[in-house]
Amino acid sequence: MAFADFIKNMFSSKEKQRQMQYAKFLDGNLAIFSQFGQSIYASDVVQNCIDVIATEISKLMPRHIRTDKNGMQTTVNSSLNRLFKFAPNELMTTKDFLEKIIWLLELNCNAFIYPVYETITDNRGTYINYTAFYPLDPRRVDFVQDSTGKLFVDLHFESGDNFMLAYSDVIHLRKKFSINSIMGGGRNGQPDNAALLKVLEINDTVLQGIGKAVKTSLSIRGIIKIATMLDDEKQQAERDKFEAKMASGVAGILPLDLKSDYTPITVDPKLIDKDTMEFLENKVLNYIGVPACILSGDFTDEQYQAWYEKKLEPILISLCQAFSKCLFTQRELDVGNEMVFYQRDMMYLSTRSKLSLLKTAGEQGLLQDNQKLALLGYPPVPGGERITQSLNYVDKSLINEYQMGRAGAPGAGAQDGALAGEGEVEAIAEDVAGKSLNGAQTQSLLAVMEQYVDGKLTLGQAVNIIAISIGVTKAQAKEIIEGLE
Repeated sequence: MAFADFIKNMFSSKEKQRQMQYAKFLDGNLAIFSQFGQSIYASDVVQNCIDVIATEISKLMPRHIRTDKNGMQTTVNSSLNRLFKFAPNELMTTKDFLEKIIWLLELNCNAFIYPVYETITDNRGTYINYTAFYPLDPRRVDFVQDSTGKLFVDLHFESGDNFMLAYSDVIHLRKKFSINSIMGGGRNGQPDNAALLKVLEINDTVLQGIGKAVKTSLSIRGIIKIATMLDDEKQQAERDKFEAKMASGVAGILPLDLKSDYTPITVDPKLIDKDTMEFLENKVLNYIGVPACILSGDFTDEQYQAWYEKKLEPILISLCQAFSKCLFTQRELDVGNEMVFYQRDMMYLSTRSKLSLLKTAGEQGLLQDNQKLALLGYPPVPGGERITQSLNYVDKSLINEYQMGRAGAPGAGAQDGALAGEGEVEAIAEDVAGKSLNGAQTQSLLAVMEQYVDGKLTLGQAVNIIAISIGVTKAQAKEIIEGLE
């Protein structure tokens, strides 16, 4: 394999010549950990649960971003974004890569990813260029340190190869990081599935019992007594004759002569009731963290959101922090570089929830037109970078000007030709429309009139906007404008 050859070339005998000793941890455990997660893999319920989690995480979009001091985020033109756009290595797409590391994490409580990079020096300076990312599945992991105290991880693979890497160069994801000082899982850095295995063993016994019950109910159904002495050949002939009669008895009536007597055997296999079966299955689902509605795909937005916050969000946070910690220096982190894993366009939401989101975010001016189209599953259009916003909202820096300056408040210095104040706007509009206006509608009127007076809106545009925003006819909207001029 190309990756194995690369690692062999990457780490020469210089690493082997260092004086290494097993790393020491405060919990007193020996820094040798065996990876095994195959014992629970045989369960179809476990496989289905992990597959659901891995599939959801595989929909994420990894991005290298930089956040400036004002909190504005920009996507960096880097080798990381180039790799994670389609394929982080020659064997996997980005979806395959994310799915693989989640399977390893869920089965082993640990997942190791090795980023392959090269150091480049040119007119831009010296920087790291990442060329591939590989998820690793070692059978045994040893943590050692050199004479300076630097920590290394010695990975032993099923093929018999082992590679020693600097721990700072490896992305290490952990699940159930509790008792052990450096590995996820139980005290020995292995999956602690003892409780789950008990439930799986009971579930397997139940399933085997159901299979045996079905076989029993379909096997011996009765005894035919032949009232005469027969040798073996004649017994076989009589049995064949009886079976032939059963096979041809489409009416359910079996004719017998006087020398034959059929005694039926009542088979009453005992099966496990539905509630017990659901109890066993839910024990497995709750242990892994996948509710039945998610497993079946029949979930509401609220159910998905609750599952996301309980199960997926911690994994997403772990991915962001583990990748950022390994891929960037402390200086790069300080200036805002980080890896994030975005959800794709909120496609899991129902159509009703998407429309509600569009209304709320759209009125606030948070989404471009193309982003709104993407949320509904449509392709972008030319000029879709435009951002629109409802006139029912006003910049808070202008509120005092609207409420005091335009109203001719003391000290505001009312000017000739100035627009009417809020009180006058309410009075004129309510007189024309015959109904009361709320604060948002009043502020909308003020904003439209200001743009009309400044020549930014034509009379027809102002009439249309007012008619829609406060729910009046165009004739009434025009009358309001004339009363405010």
